Amino acid sequence: MLGRTKDQIRTTEQVNGAMASCQALKLDALVIIGGVTSNTDAAQLAETFAEAKCATKVVGVPVTLNGDLKNQFVETTVGFDTICKVNSQLISNVCTDALSAEKYYYFIRMMGRKASHVALECALQSHPNMVILGEEVAASKLTIFDITKQICDAVQARAEKDKYHGVVLIPEGLVSLYMPYGYSLTTFLSGIYEIHGLHSKGVSMENISSQLSPWASALFEFLPPFIRKQLLLHPESDDSAQLSQIETEKLLAQLVENEMNRRMVLGHVCYHILAAGLNGYMATVTNLKSPANKWRCGAAPISSMMTVKRWSRGPAATQIGKPAVHMATVDLKGKAFELLRNNSTSFLIDDIYRNPGPIQFEGAGADSKPISLCVEDQDYMGRIKKLQEYLEKVKSIVKPGCSQDVLKAALSAMSSVTETLAIMTSSSTGQGTPL
Repeated sequence: MLGRTKDQIRTTEQVNGAMASCQALKLDALVIIGGVTSNTDAAQLAETFAEAKCATKVVGVPVTLNGDLKNQFVETTVGFDTICKVNSQLISNVCTDALSAEKYYYFIRMMGRKASHVALECALQSHPNMVILGEEVAASKLTIFDITKQICDAVQARAEKDKYHGVVLIPEGLVSLYMPYGYSLTTFLSGIYEIHGLHSKGVSMENISSQLSPWASALFEFLPPFIRKQLLLHPESDDSAQLSQIETEKLLAQLVENEMNRRMVLGHVCYHILAAGLNGYMATVTNLKSPANKWRCGAAPISSMMTVKRWSRGPAATQIGKPAVHMATVDLKGKAFELLRNNSTSFLIDDIYRNPGPIQFEGAGADSKPISLCVEDQDYMGRIKKLQEYLEKVKSIVKPGCSQDVLKAALSAMSSVTETLAIMTSSSTGQGTPL
């Protein structure tokens, strides 16, 4: 209702200013609504307020359309379900149009910077012929020409079956993953930052190329004029390029057209958190794939979602060694991605477009959930509770007075379990070190 702001609460000056305002207004609580960046700020702000004996409590609420604030405590974010349903309806309309005209290919750019959750969910809901995920591109180290070839191969395969139409989904963040000329992702991103850095210093688009390093200049000249112009738009609050304004779909369509021509082939939880006097917590709701009356409301320390990155890059990146809530990318070993892969061939060749229809607020369809949420087994807190129940049951059985056999069986089982868990914990690796 109040709109969005690009203000940050990150530097010492900003944090002190926020604390001064909270104290001047005698605020009991400050609720920060947002994604990984906002909730990282919330955790650090809560810690600073606590150290300074500021009475204001800080609580975070997971709200982001990209759905990239996802961990064992947060199954999905506020806004993700709505944006996916709205987009899926629009995509299905385009699919219907493609099937009707039988002569057009549609490239649809989806929300999602470094994480492609929206593209994945919309693909599962609307069944386009092809979807490209940023995580898959990064994991496979694909170049822009590899992606172009994949799409062209798909177009050719459909043409052999007399199908000259189709729908392709791509995430907006794909432009930051493009790696032309075989350069690595790291090098390509450095080139974008170099281009953006010169423009921020007032260098005009006409003069940028001559001041870039040789390979960055080649990259800049490779991009079509309209992409160059969009790369130089006023940056986001974190100094990154406005990916939502970069028409990645037009770039891909142009490259595919060239390649095909060459081939000649066509807030309630927040109240309870604050009432309990908690600080630095995030409001969570779990068991979301069940009916609403079985949802579990709770609170989790934001610090439990934070990790320390061992590497960092770019002007918007977190400092090395600084704890932060990092975005979750699509799990290429997860059930949702597996479901997409298992159906990708049928999506590509067969026109099994699915129209989820408009959002329903009551009646049939009102309780539909994101497919990616339903196929994943995410009830982390539910399993924690189940484990606690088992432990309590063991305590009630194994107590003074129990038989030697029961005691020996319990010791043997617990020894085996703890040894296994110790091995799993020590051998587990990740992108960051948990706090």
